[in-house]
Amino acid sequence: MDRILLSTLAYRSPEEVFPYVRSFSDYPRYTDHLKEVRVHGDGGVGSVYDLRLAWWKLSYTVRSKVTAISAPDSLEWQLVNNLDARGEWRVEPEPESAPDGVETASRIYFEAVYDPHSADESALSLPRFVSLDWVVRKVEPKLLSEAESVVQRLVADIEGRRRDVELTVHEMP
Repeated sequence: MDRILLSTLAYRSPEEVFPYVRSFSDYPRYTDHLKEVRVHGDGGVGSVYDLRLAWWKLSYTVRSKVTAISAPDSLEWQLVNNLDARGEWRVEPEPESAPDGVETASRIYFEAVYDPHSADESALSLPRFVSLDWVVRKVEPKLLSEAESVVQRLVADIEGRRRDVELTVHEMP
């Protein structure tokens, strides 16, 4: 299993940050590769989100289920189709990191634990002569740059303005 653990600061309280990380239906605004989100449920535990991703010549729908919510601290999820993956969004108060003139700050963590080779090749519709191993080798290096873009846009939504944000990489494959 591979693991990604990333974090960044938002200059808001956990109570103000959490609704943004919980709102999967807003995620297409944060990434160019997420094309559509369909929600099955009320957004609480047990809700399932169909996330249609597209990159290069590939289009793939990931089904993610919310497995636990402890607002405003944590939202856990697990993929329920074609790929072995689970993770968590976590928000922790970190007021000591707020710059001068800013009242508070929170650290937003994103963690994903996954087996990239567990993907169901038949669900991917790979082009002829393209293997799953080739796709994994191409996608994994792009994860960090994609995460940086997502974090930049997420923090802009949370704070209501764009600014340079620092993405801290705690662990990557």
